[in-house]
Amino acid sequence: MNTKDFDYFLPPELIAQHPTERRDESRMMHIDKNTGMWRHGRFRDILTALHAGDCLVLNDSKVLPARLLGVSEKTGSPVELLLLNDLGGDAWDCLTKPGKRARVGARVSFGDGQLQAEVTKVCEDGNRKVRFTYSGTFMEVLDALGEMPLPPYITEKLDDKSRYQTVYAKELGSAAAPTAGLHFTPELLDELRARGVAIAPITLHVGLGTFRPVKAERIEEHHMHSERCHIPQESAELIAATKAGGGRVIAVGTTCCRTLEAAGQRSEGDLSGGGATNIFIYPGYQFRVIDGLLTNFHLPQSTLIMLVSALLGKDRTIAAYAEAVRERYRFFSFGDCMLIL
Repeated sequence: MNTKDFDYFLPPELIAQHPTERRDESRMMHIDKNTGMWRHGRFRDILTALHAGDCLVLNDSKVLPARLLGVSEKTGSPVELLLLNDLGGDAWDCLTKPGKRARVGARVSFGDGQLQAEVTKVCEDGNRKVRFTYSGTFMEVLDALGEMPLPPYITEKLDDKSRYQTVYAKELGSAAAPTAGLHFTPELLDELRARGVAIAPITLHVGLGTFRPVKAERIEEHHMHSERCHIPQESAELIAATKAGGGRVIAVGTTCCRTLEAAGQRSEGDLSGGGATNIFIYPGYQFRVIDGLLTNFHLPQSTLIMLVSALLGKDRTIAAYAEAVRERYRFFSFGDCMLIL
């Protein structure tokens, strides 16, 4: 299957640069996964789309304010660091810009010296290993100095960085938000619980690999990035009880889908536990756990639109995206969503 088969035309003005005023004001395309038929509505329609006995699975990963803007201590020139992985002992795997200012031994200062970084290694993939020094606790300093690492297609400043977090974000570790969950409010989640819908939190820490394009001509040759994930025992039991009772398991976002399906491949019984997953879901994949998916509209030729196509079918997915363009839906992280059931 060719990567270009997952392309579609998107007018640039449909890329949402800001979130809606209220989280649950977004539009939602409701699609029948068996027929491909769709209808247009609002996100709050999820209250009637889900039924008592269903289980909604949420990714509670919290985005790190991982973008740091500093200056070279040697030249005073600007340097940007993007934190990727915590290596322990105040060491992080980072992306740096510009790379020529981030040789081994280079030192960068942030916030008038509140935080300092030294490059200790240039890795084979071009990333840098960096060791930080600071006063207080690292997360407090990072919260004060760091910015949200918004995707490259969002070019305007985000005034309220809490809008790039879900209302249920808990476990720090993501380099990008699990954006399908941005539509929920605490009140809407309470209404779903009151209607008998189970809420099961799981964790997958989103890596920047989610934005990397598929460069292989054939998707089968693409090497998927790896991300850390975990399913708590209580959530695994909720999902199992939902299945046993004939209810539906609906993943909120591709991150939840990948976590659940990776666990389903690992074990047909207890889904609890974690580790890392590089599962790549594309058409032909047989789903073991999820019955439905809530997801935003994704980039052309991305692994995310391929995952959606595995559930809905490639032709139906491309047709639905064309309809979303005609209807002027808002696309990508701060955009509208589709519910596939």
